[in-house]
Amino acid sequence: MLALSRKKNEALVLNNNIEVTVLEIKGDQVKLGITAPKEVPVYRKEVYVQIQEANKEAGSAEGLNALKDLF
Repeated sequence: MLALSRKKNEALVLNNNIEVTVLEIKGDQVKLGITAPKEVPVYRKEVYVQIQEANKEAGSAEGLNALKDLF
């Protein structure tokens, strides 16, 4: 993991087309702004994990059986 220090209004660039800017710092909370192409999905980690779990469940035998029951 690369750890960087940034101050308010400072940014970092990922892969030449994604910019992450520190918008605000309040106590232990940091507000980030992310500029990325529309085709680049951006998720909070907890949402990403939920999506991955739902995808695994949908691809499991139980998920396939549930899909068959719909038809």
